[in-house]
Amino acid sequence: MPDVLREIVEHKRSELERAKSAVPPHELQRRLADAPAVRGFAAALAAHGPVALIAEVKRASPSAGLIRGDIDPVAVGQTYERCGAACLSVLTDEKFFQGTLDDLVRVRQAVSVPVLRKDFLIDRYQVLEARVAGADCVLLIAECLDNCRLRELYFYASELGMDALVEIYDAENLERVLELEPAIVGINNRDLRTFATDLDHTLELAPRAAARTILVSESGIRTSDDVARLRAAGVRAILVGETLMRAGNVAATIADLLGPVPAAGVRATDIHSTDVPSTGVPTALEPHAPD
Repeated sequence: MPDVLREIVEHKRSELERAKSAVPPHELQRRLADAPAVRGFAAALAAHGPVALIAEVKRASPSAGLIRGDIDPVAVGQTYERCGAACLSVLTDEKFFQGTLDDLVRVRQAVSVPVLRKDFLIDRYQVLEARVAGADCVLLIAECLDNCRLRELYFYASELGMDALVEIYDAENLERVLELEPAIVGINNRDLRTFATDLDHTLELAPRAAARTILVSESGIRTSDDVARLRAAGVRAILVGETLMRAGNVAATIADLLGPVPAAGVRATDIHSTDVPSTGVPTALEPHAPD
């Protein structure tokens, strides 16, 4: 496990203990009855071709630092949906990504597309916590989980009606992930040892996975040329966070990545390039009222 990943997982263990003390598992189980009905995450990706977009609500990351701290997650999520995202991803890790589980709750209530809980899940409690919060899918990172725990969490998510996006970076983890016959597999282009990002990482591994699953490429996707290369390799979905969070014009950026899409209620001019101050970081993602 890369050092940064080991640090995150160690913190998750202490965080998990506090969460279980605050809301015991039996109480969380009781709350499950009030969770909203699951929306099919894999089905939504399959229905949006040729390459579906998972658009991410993301304030910060260990590699990029603060990307954008002044966001309204609900407005961001609604903008993504209107601009053609098939699904959303919401970071819920607080220490390293400045997200919260409440971000997911609020975004899920405000949109109609499926939502992924993006976090470092190492325990059944977190999977249950995700479903209670309204998540339709959870992220499972193979580098964080041995075979037994990966299978346990994958099938527990399925029991709760959720899909799982099973992510790998190290090539040696791909076959053990594919043995689960997962509907969705993600390849992270960012090496957590060095934080270097290389789109060729997906291209190298795609031939081993593209015919067996909905293959998602994650990280470092910035241009329509990137998407075209991934599509040619059999990638059927992309997960994009930082590129969208830094965009001055989200509608135009998504249109550039995917090609023009029907975007009900959103014009390319609704999110103005003038929202980008001299720092290059936009001040708001929500659409402006028409001039």
